[in-house]
Amino acid sequence: MTDNNQKSVTLVGTPCHIIASEKMEHYSNILGDSPVDFKLGLFCMENFSHSYLKEFLKQNNIEMNDINQFRVEKGHLWAYLKNGDVFKAPLSQAKVCMRKNCQVCMDYTSELADLSVGSVGSAPGWSTVIARTEKGLKALNKAETKGYIKTKAIEESGLALLEKLANKKKTENREEIKKRESVARPVLYRRYINDEEFIEEVSSCQFKDLKSDVVDVGSCVLCGACYYVCPENIVSIEDRKPQLKGTCPPECNLCYVACPRTYLSQEVLSRDLDQKALGNYIKIVSARADGVDGQDGGVATALLNYILDENITDEVIVVDKMDDNPWKPEAIITSKTEEVTNAAGTKYSAAPVFKVLKSNHKMNPNTDSKKEVS
Repeated sequence: MTDNNQKSVTLVGTPCHIIASEKMEHYSNILGDSPVDFKLGLFCMENFSHSYLKEFLKQNNIEMNDINQFRVEKGHLWAYLKNGDVFKAPLSQAKVCMRKNCQVCMDYTSELADLSVGSVGSAPGWSTVIARTEKGLKALNKAETKGYIKTKAIEESGLALLEKLANKKKTENREEIKKRESVARPVLYRRYINDEEFIEEVSSCQFKDLKSDVVDVGSCVLCGACYYVCPENIVSIEDRKPQLKGTCPPECNLCYVACPRTYLSQEVLSRDLDQKALGNYIKIVSARADGVDGQDGGVATALLNYILDENITDEVIVVDKMDDNPWKPEAIITSKTEEVTNAAGTKYSAAPVFKVLKSNHKMNPNTDSKKEVS
């Protein structure tokens, strides 16, 4: 999957992206070494289909090009327009735009990341940051020491709210999983299995099985992992779903192994996390970055700037917006902090972040950034 000259990468992603990265790292003996060396996870309750969201807003006489910023908070979808107006809709109405895979996700705070970042739990202008690994804790502490961010203890009321929302997602989506399983719509990643059983179970699975087990039942997260690991370059993601543009070679099962919505062994995702609202963590704080004009205190941007400035990784993957299709997300891989800053802000639509890694292998190494459109 990578070569010895591959640059190290920080991945910024939603919980499903982080799970995919963790899974690819865990099965590196099958898939090859992953360049992702640091995982910065985002809080995520749900994601929206860009096309459905565009139509939903159009029904309310709003064009995507009119919008300056999206927010999801206080039970509403908020759209802040460039003319100063604010549109809000209850999430119960905006639910028609939600991607089906979000309804079976049990992870609100990116529990497998090195650092997790989100607005819930902290005061306006601040972000909540969860350090989950020693690597993440070290980055958090050094970023503060070097002045990229400042932190303070999270308020008990804020922590309680964060845990409440995380538990809400686990509880509601657990019921949806049960419902789907009862009508023969498998949610494979939630089935109990260990590594040995996983290897046996996926040994003969190919893209046709990925399509039937994940894509066709509404579980695809559109992360691009299948595209990235395909050695034949015959997996295509041109719009919303992966498609096969050729014939899989005999015994190749890499796409099925890498997908975060096929089987996840206990060794990759411990089911003990189901009983922990926020997963395992070492430290949780509120943070802000005074030198960054970004969403929720600019903390994610400031942490990425620290990572690049201090060469923690060579490059970072973030999600930007297309120039010619307003709010259509596209992943970029870059070593330039100004491009990280320009990409700041939540997009609320899915982007196949792993596609840009594969494209990067074919790019001129002297190019500072590369883009991949969903």
